Amino acid sequence: MLLAVDIGNTNTVIGLYQGKTLAHHFRIESAKGRTVDEYSALLISLFAMKRVDPKSIVDGIVASVVPPLTETLVEAMKEAIGHAPRVVGPGTRTGMPILYENPREVGADRIVNAVAAYERFHAGVIVVDFGTATTFDVVSDKGEYMGGAIAPGIAISADALFRLAAKLPRIEIVRPKHAIGRNTVASMQAGLVFGYVGLVDGMVERIRAEVSFPMHVIATGGLARLLAPESRTIEDVDDWLTLDGLRILHERNA
Repeated sequence: MLLAVDIGNTNTVIGLYQGKTLAHHFRIESAKGRTVDEYSALLISLFAMKRVDPKSIVDGIVASVVPPLTETLVEAMKEAIGHAPRVVGPGTRTGMPILYENPREVGADRIVNAVAAYERFHAGVIVVDFGTATTFDVVSDKGEYMGGAIAPGIAISADALFRLAAKLPRIEIVRPKHAIGRNTVASMQAGLVFGYVGLVDGMVERIRAEVSFPMHVIATGGLARLLAPESRTIEDVDDWLTLDGLRILHERNA
C-alpha cells in the first residue's frame, strides 16, 4: 500500500492506496503543537481502525504547505510504517513544465492538483481548491502549469468578520435560502456563500478570456461540494484530487 499525506494549513488529509484505488482516507487537524510521537501514535490508531497492518504500507509520499509540520509528519510516518516518505519539492519529477517566474514559489499542493487534473482530462484545465486559501491553478492544453490566482478562503473571511466587526457573530458556513438575508446570520451566509461563488465564476471567466483554448473546471477542497452546485462555471468536483496527484507523482518518481 501507499501512504499519501497532504499537509494543509487547517487540515491534513491522509490516503491509503491499494494500487490506483483509494482504499481508506482520513482528515485530521494540522496541529503544530503535536510531537512526532503523538502523530505516530495517531497514524497507527487510524490504521488499526481500518484493520490495516503498517507493514503492508511499502511507501509514502507527502505534500506540505506548512514547513514547521513537514519534518514532524515525515518522522512520524517513518516511525509508523518503518521508512521515510518522499517529500514533494524541488527535484521531484512532475512531468509538467512549470511556467511560474520562480517555480520554487508554487505550493506543492498546487502542483500536485495540476498534475492530477491534467492526467484526468488531458486538456486545458482550471483547478479551484477551496482550502484555507481559495486557489486557482491553470494548466494549458499542452500540460504546462501556467500559474493562477490566490484569494482568502471562505472560512478566513468568516473568521475575519467575527473578529473585526464587533456586532457580527461567528456563523456556520451553509447554503442560505436567499441572497437577501432577513437577519444577520442569513445575511452573512448569503454574502459568504453567494459572494464566493461570484468570485469563483468571475475569476474563471477572466482566466478563460486570457487563453486561446477550452478549459475544463474542476473543484476540490473541504467546501467544494457546498459551493460547486451554486457555480455556473465549475463542472466537476473531486474530493481526493490532491491525494490522487500524490499517487501519480509517486509512480513517476518510483
